Amino acid sequence: MEILEKLKNRERLSYEDGLKLYELDLFTLGKFANKIREEINGKKVYFNVNRHINPTNLCADVCLFCAFSSHRKNEHAYTMSHEEIINIVDDTVKRGTKEIHIVSAHNPNVTWQWYLDIFKMIKEKYPFLHVKAMTAAEVDFLRRKHGLSYEEILRTMVENGVDSMPGGGAEIFDEEVRKKVCNGKVKSDEWLEIHRIWHSMGKESNATMLFGHIEERCHRIDHILRIRAVQDEAIKNKKGGFNAFIPLVYQRNNNYLKIDKFLGSVEILKTMAISRLMLDNVAHIKAYWATSTINLAMVAQEFGCDDLDGTIEKESIQSSAGAASSHGTTMKDFIELIKTSGFIPVQRDSLYNEIEVY
Repeated sequence: MEILEKLKNRERLSYEDGLKLYELDLFTLGKFANKIREEINGKKVYFNVNRHINPTNLCADVCLFCAFSSHRKNEHAYTMSHEEIINIVDDTVKRGTKEIHIVSAHNPNVTWQWYLDIFKMIKEKYPFLHVKAMTAAEVDFLRRKHGLSYEEILRTMVENGVDSMPGGGAEIFDEEVRKKVCNGKVKSDEWLEIHRIWHSMGKESNATMLFGHIEERCHRIDHILRIRAVQDEAIKNKKGGFNAFIPLVYQRNNNYLKIDKFLGSVEILKTMAISRLMLDNVAHIKAYWATSTINLAMVAQEFGCDDLDGTIEKESIQSSAGAASSHGTTMKDFIELIKTSGFIPVQRDSLYNEIEVY
């Protein structure tokens, strides 16, 4: 079988190859994906000690898959004060948090300076904290609202303390699918361009893919290959790049997509393994436990993944749609779970520098 020969020879895989991978059985995929995973990262399973903060859920956009955002007449809409945010940071720093992960809805009522003051406030008080903030979707919203260029926004983010960008807002890059699930949000080419610019500044980011809703396998392969192409550019330019790819499992509660059939574990694991096989230029594939459950994320470490994300502490976006992640998990639980699964727990920083091997 030609695809098996390509896998054995470690040839770069095409779009057509990606579709053929789905035809293979799960354990064949797992064998090849795990081999690459072990060549790159051995038996290590990475995690970090992080705190998610979602400063506002009031949103100008209406994405059908989203259960987190609220609108003007929603009694549950909120916008945190800067004092509330810094109180959260003060509290989490006491528990050894290394990263503050800040992602918000697209609030039409707050200023660009409101965001900048958040970053600056955290960085000035805790210069050792890594601030990961602003999805490409948020950057695009700010461009449209304030008439700024992507370059101006990204440069100002850095000047005010943002260290890296999360990978949110990518969803699925196919524009026909985007029209149905997140019409009006950042377009796929714009999302990719924002990350290109960020990389050209010598900065690193993550990339995500939301799967398990109305998309098809072909859309997933197309999405992965677009990420690979942008990573090729970063490597060629020797600047920045994606440090991890995160296949996010769609959560079906409390939103307007009305997906009745949920993906089975086999399809989820196949997609994660294929991500590892197709993305030959991205060092880490993350099984984000907040969307896949901690148990399946742990199984995914045998199918090409090498990261679980972090302790999170408080998570609002995925848990709003049914994920069991609202209160995060503990470092102790992470370490015990990884060890009993036969792997080596590694606490990392946000850019995959190893802090401690357990």
